[in-house]
Amino acid sequence: MNLPQERRLVTDIPGPRSRGLMERRLSAVPRGVFWTTPLFADSASGAIVRDVDGNSLIDLSAGLAVLNTGNADPAVQKAVRSQLERLTHTCMHVTMTESYVDLAERLNVLVPILGPERKTMFTNSGAEAVENAVKISRYFTKRSGVVVFDHAFHGRTLLTMTMTAKVMPYKQSLGPAVPEVYRLPFSYPYRCSTGGTTPKECAEGCISFAVGHMDREIGPENIACVVVEPILGEGGFIVPGPGFLSALAEYCRANGIMFVADEVQTGIGRTGRMFAVEHEGVEPDLVTMAKSLAGGLPLGAVTGRAEVMESVHAGGIGGTFGGNPLSCAAALAVLDSIDRGGLLKRADAIGAMMTARLEEIAERSDLIGDVRGRGAMVAMELVDDRRTKHPAKHAAGRVIEECYRQGVIVLKAGTYDNVIRFLPPLTITDDLLEEGFDVVEKALVSAAEGGGA
Repeated sequence: MNLPQERRLVTDIPGPRSRGLMERRLSAVPRGVFWTTPLFADSASGAIVRDVDGNSLIDLSAGLAVLNTGNADPAVQKAVRSQLERLTHTCMHVTMTESYVDLAERLNVLVPILGPERKTMFTNSGAEAVENAVKISRYFTKRSGVVVFDHAFHGRTLLTMTMTAKVMPYKQSLGPAVPEVYRLPFSYPYRCSTGGTTPKECAEGCISFAVGHMDREIGPENIACVVVEPILGEGGFIVPGPGFLSALAEYCRANGIMFVADEVQTGIGRTGRMFAVEHEGVEPDLVTMAKSLAGGLPLGAVTGRAEVMESVHAGGIGGTFGGNPLSCAAALAVLDSIDRGGLLKRADAIGAMMTARLEEIAERSDLIGDVRGRGAMVAMELVDDRRTKHPAKHAAGRVIEECYRQGVIVLKAGTYDNVIRFLPPLTITDDLLEEGFDVVEKALVSAAEGGGA
């Protein structure tokens, strides 16, 4: 279905059918499976989601960073239909499929891994990709320590939940945590934990702290891997200060530690490069990806240095559904769509538009404390006092609610629940994007009138 790319409201949101489905949902599905908007989708195309009541909403969330090439990408649909007619599944461990190899070869060329030889394995999700990256790192180094960072999100499995920073809702009463996971400060220029007043100072202070802590309190000889998001996703779209990632990678290289870039949310063109680490000139040992990789179908991946990936014995990594042929076919089509559509350049253009618009709004709204991002991965951090930077958590919630009631889907993020993130499909039109931000601006005004704290 190719929906008109326009916002159109025919009922209140949520409408009667969504309200009825919500009653059924509350009876059938546990509350732990959270929701952001109380509506149920019936169809979607490009940057438009149509709900069961016939309302068409602008999606500035891309299905939670999954739809970089747009919902129902025609190339993805065509590839999946073709694959579906031949077969739906044969486990890679039993009867192999060519699409698995095709996609691995493609990613081996695209992913900016240290060294000339790369290999790729596939998983079901981003969390599973991160888990496998840690397993492979431990096997290769014969070490057990895992270093992660403040404000990080790596998943909801037991290991990745431990690696994730935020306790509520991700970890509260769900432990005990996995041992040998160590947390260090991330370079967060707006709220620098080491006191830096500029991005450069924040990067220098945080890397100095990190290196000192690893040297003195963990021991580099005990660390298997450092796992870091090049730009924090759930943590609030935090772009580290210049030099932070490269200095971290240099320390890892000097001490035989695997540098793992978690590109689950930042990868596949979101930031204007295929992978966000490319902005920093960093070449990791391993890269994890998922979300937008397969255009809405479940697929995760780990690509790494061949000698590292090859170190694990046969049967030590893998899974029943990892590299499902439908998902691999979809992922190959996604990569083709990015190339054909010039979507890396489009990500930069979208990012420039969003940043300029938010900075313009910030001049009129004291709620906005910081505007940040890279490419089409942009956020605003809301505060009720720019001097104290007190997080405006409730105002963020009101903005999100007002947006969906007016037909625009946006998401919250951040350790303090006060960041609104924007990651529209890279295929969104300029007019639709501007209309979406018109609604965002009105929602900010409404939230400010209701109080910011």
